[in-house]
Amino acid sequence: MGFRKPSTQAPTIDAASVGALSVLFIGLTLTHTARAQEPQLTDNGNGGPVAAATLPPVEVRAESGALAQEDGLNNPYQVSAVSKTGTALKDLPASVQVIPRALLSEQGATMLRQGVENASGVNVGGPDSKGFFDHFMIRGLQAQVYNDGFSDGDQVNGVSHSLNGVKRIEILEGPGSALFGSGPPGGTINIVHYTPSSTFHFGGDIQSGSFGTVSSSAYVTGPTGVAGLSYRVDATASRSDGFRDLSSWDEEIRPTLQWKAGNHKVEFSLEAQRIRETPDSYGLIYFHGSPITTVPIDAKYSTPFAAARGSYIRPTLTDEWKVDEFLTINNRFSYLHRSLDFFSNGDSASTKVVGDEVTRRQLRHQIDSDNTFDYQLEPVWKFATGSVGHTLLTGFEYQHQIIDTVRATADLPNIADVFAPVPRETSLAGLTFQCDARHSCDNDRLLANFYSLYATDQMDVTDKLKIRAGVRKDWWETSLTPNITVPGRFDSQGQALVAGTTYARNDAPVSWSVGLLYKLLPWMSPYFGVSQSYLANFNSESTQNGIGAPESALQYEAGVKFSFFDGQYVLNTALFDVSRDNVAALLTTGDVENVVFDSQRTKGAEASLDASVTAQWHVIANFTAQHAVITSNPQGVSSVGNHPQGVPAYMAKLWTTYEFSIAGVPGFHVGAGIDYISKTYSDITNVNSIPSYVIANAAFGYQMRRWGVDVNVHNLTNRRYFVAANNAGAYVGEPLSAFVTLHANF
Repeated sequence: MGFRKPSTQAPTIDAASVGALSVLFIGLTLTHTARAQEPQLTDNGNGGPVAAATLPPVEVRAESGALAQEDGLNNPYQVSAVSKTGTALKDLPASVQVIPRALLSEQGATMLRQGVENASGVNVGGPDSKGFFDHFMIRGLQAQVYNDGFSDGDQVNGVSHSLNGVKRIEILEGPGSALFGSGPPGGTINIVHYTPSSTFHFGGDIQSGSFGTVSSSAYVTGPTGVAGLSYRVDATASRSDGFRDLSSWDEEIRPTLQWKAGNHKVEFSLEAQRIRETPDSYGLIYFHGSPITTVPIDAKYSTPFAAARGSYIRPTLTDEWKVDEFLTINNRFSYLHRSLDFFSNGDSASTKVVGDEVTRRQLRHQIDSDNTFDYQLEPVWKFATGSVGHTLLTGFEYQHQIIDTVRATADLPNIADVFAPVPRETSLAGLTFQCDARHSCDNDRLLANFYSLYATDQMDVTDKLKIRAGVRKDWWETSLTPNITVPGRFDSQGQALVAGTTYARNDAPVSWSVGLLYKLLPWMSPYFGVSQSYLANFNSESTQNGIGAPESALQYEAGVKFSFFDGQYVLNTALFDVSRDNVAALLTTGDVENVVFDSQRTKGAEASLDASVTAQWHVIANFTAQHAVITSNPQGVSSVGNHPQGVPAYMAKLWTTYEFSIAGVPGFHVGAGIDYISKTYSDITNVNSIPSYVIANAAFGYQMRRWGVDVNVHNLTNRRYFVAANNAGAYVGEPLSAFVTLHANF
């Protein structure tokens, strides 16, 4: 059966925030309020698939599941961009999962964080998760988000990603430094956007629902009239009051030009976003080791005027030059400017309940500016040595990153009654922002130059045996220049940090990966892989670590990929063992926050299923079991054997949809699913934790050729649950809620 095609949002566009180039496209976007994505496949009227190229350019639902649809969930024939070698999933000796836009829309998702749970091993939260930007864990380890292969910059204080113009989400599980350079050991989440079409079409949708939520999107694409030059514009606007009065706004536009001339395909895009969110670091405060339960779900311990404002602009320019059938040269350039200004409560374990009072509350004011230049030169060679076919990626990358950050912290009055919380602060008046060992504070400039040479060879030894090997040599130059001297502030080596002094560090790690896959049977392919990665401790959250030794990770992975009936049933399984060293972790001792460096290890198993049971009935499911522990911590021996922050032992998801007719009228569908996550801990002391949860969701809709309507209901049983374990409290999941989406395609 396959997934129905997208639905997301329609635009409110602020041209001033986008820049001169965007203005050229605004008129086009505003003239169309309907939405579609690139046509895939549709039913030919006799139950069989037919190529969308034979149809008018309209957004339609694919039929016959993975058999006919390249963009199905984990379709074995899907080519993933994270491979960088154009390799189909069935030939990759690694765990790579692809989440198509159609599935995200089927579930009513409008944000990245709502969709990643469709992949096994992925959960929201982890260290430094503040609830107002995307932060993910894969296999119990931190992950990094990329946009079309370009890093999002600051790996900690990041951005919230919508699905504006997003075609699919790709997830490489485990260390990916051999391909992407400095990166967290958990894995790589790559957002892939739609590209311009030479055929004119447009579309849009609008979603409205609980908590004052309204989101809309629109896109238009087609030829410009200049030979070989096509355009596309995606725009999104959304707002919500939030069920805990955590209001948010998002405005985005993404114009793209693509020019095909001779052997060149040149593409320019400009992605611009302005976002406002309400931080809620405390969530529901911990009481006797768990989030307090005897208060309403919307009780707030956070500062009532907490706010976060961010802007994001990224122009990218790429050139795919097919020199001949043996060589393709990719030149890729990106510049990212990102700013963040927020007032948020300090998420420290020193904030706790004493008697009936909530004590040691603090408010942090932080301003970040991140400027990142990224150039990639990647020749891809196709050749043979004897009977062995090679797809050899070679590459050079240069990144230049500057992070400026200013932070100060103010003490807040206690909340007198934890059971009836009323934060007493009503404005900034009367608050004194301080700078010392008990008040998180800095005024720093971080600067980095990352140089890289790398190669990855995907080898077709035989029709059955596939070998993949990659190596990357990095040269990292990082420096920290404090603009102020903070009493009691030291770097990771214990050296006092003095204003005006530049502290520098050079590292030259070698990352690598190797894997083997063998098609033992036409429907079964076991594989094995090993990968080593490194991560520069370079971010705006713990700037003193910017001149510290990098983190390292080593993963062993073995799995089996099953594919039955030409991809109609796909089952992927994996066993993994990941060790990471020199991990920066927050530890509060004597009411003072400290960063300690420990070692961790995660062992586990996972499985994901994508099954088209019948032409009408589709099922996806995944399950992960993992055991993550602290294996070494010289500064806190008592934590050895404990679990890292935000890592559940078990995770599972089931989602199923069924299409049917009513009174002979086709196009109706119904869907239902459950999400399960087990208990997780707030920090490496394992004193506080959040309980496990199971929530149920449902969907109902009607799809015609050019328009449709969807109703999505979340948390059917209205269960109180928590999506992330922060240090001071737990971030609360949404109660029972419903959303209606109208979409049209032309």
